Amino acid sequence: MFSQNTKFLVVDDFATMRKVVKKVLTELGYTDIHEAEDGKAAFQLIQDAANGGAPFQCIVSDWNMPNMTGLELLKACKADAKFKDTPFMLVTAESEKEQIIEAAKAGVSEYVVKPFNAATLKEKLGRVYAKHNGAKAA
Repeated sequence: MFSQNTKFLVVDDFATMRKVVKKVLTELGYTDIHEAEDGKAAFQLIQDAANGGAPFQCIVSDWNMPNMTGLELLKACKADAKFKDTPFMLVTAESEKEQIIEAAKAGVSEYVVKPFNAATLKEKLGRVYAKHNGAKAA
């Protein structure tokens, strides 16, 4: 699993949903959790963090947001050499097969369908860690 000091970015236009994801991450022992209200604000934070020498180590983003969707944010991250290897989870109500395939093609690390519970998010984080670190999910 990710180390307890992993730097997370939670992106969702709905403040309550950001709080839910942040609460689950906190319950899992993570303390370095940042928030953004849409993909555009998130991408600016991602760039600023990297330029400041403390890049985000995992991004958890909603799909449907104004200004820049989670899928657009994912594609922007994957298109930039600095962020292409950053673990990226989409958390969304979108569960259509076509959308899951589109996200997979764009390089999403894992896909969580709302509503979800803490156990599901923990399991998916374990898979993301394993995928990016060549380890078995705990």
